[in-house]
Amino acid sequence: MQRQIIDTPLAPKAIGTYSQAVRAGDTVYISGQIPLDPASGQLLSGDIEAEIRRVFDNITAIAKAAGGSLAQAVKLTVFLTDLAHFPKVNEVMATYFSEPYPARAAVGVASLPRGARVEVECILSLA
Repeated sequence: MQRQIIDTPLAPKAIGTYSQAVRAGDTVYISGQIPLDPASGQLLSGDIEAEIRRVFDNITAIAKAAGGSLAQAVKLTVFLTDLAHFPKVNEVMATYFSEPYPARAAVGVASLPRGARVEVECILSLA
């Protein structure tokens, strides 16, 4: 199976040894996105809703670069340094997704890259 690396300037550049996303067949694996502004490379902080929206905007840009959209998301994993923010994740997700919703897991973690409070990874099915 051929792999295609997905890269877009509309989402933050990878900050390590990974790609923004990899397409394998009809499946796109989007790497975990934190609330980095793609233009400045700076981490948003202070307003958890704005941070969550930035994460989903980054995922949306990568999905589009892969030839898809969030409507094709089949699985999300949400990482939060404080699970008290989970209701806000649900609230924001409702503005990006409609039924049928993708499968999802939420994981509380001690820390995230660059001191972020939220990170989301996504799997799309383009079939």
